[in-house]
Amino acid sequence: MCGIAGILNFNQQAVSYSHIKAMTDILHHRGPDGEGQYVEGMIGLGHRRLAIIDLSVAGHQPMQTKDGRYTITYNGEVYNFKELRIQLEALGYQFHSNTDSEVVLYAYTQWGVKCVDKFNGMFAFAVWDKKEQRLFLARDRYGIKPLYYYKNVDHFVFGSEVKAIKASTFYKPTLDKEGATFKFEVQHG
Repeated sequence: MCGIAGILNFNQQAVSYSHIKAMTDILHHRGPDGEGQYVEGMIGLGHRRLAIIDLSVAGHQPMQTKDGRYTITYNGEVYNFKELRIQLEALGYQFHSNTDSEVVLYAYTQWGVKCVDKFNGMFAFAVWDKKEQRLFLARDRYGIKPLYYYKNVDHFVFGSEVKAIKASTFYKPTLDKEGATFKFEVQHG
């Protein structure tokens, strides 16, 4: 299953590790096999791991490219990842795990946002490009893997579940009293 979470601060303030940790802690049930956090400046990414394909520590997330430019937090399964890996290896990419996560990361590195056109599967992921200071989020076409987000003037917050967004403390849910009002009329013939 896995769980992903993250914060991008538009106000250039540093993301607090404790915010990302709280977000991943609340997603514990989605991935009891491991957790990871990446926090650098205005970005923070978190991950809860349910190890299925590669049970080794090589599959730990958030995962980075060797040069540290790209970082991914990923949930899902790309069924054609072995074929994509062969294509990427032919282009010179070297892999350190047997995960589809690493294939998704290097597919983004090679093809940018068009990488999602190559994926056959169910997925939700975020990739941070450190050089361009750009965050890219995607999910599968049918939304099988959930991806929720909240945005205000200062923050963009996302997660596999709404409660991860709430745990960030940037979003405070309120009751829309007008929307919660139930009105009906009964007409007699």
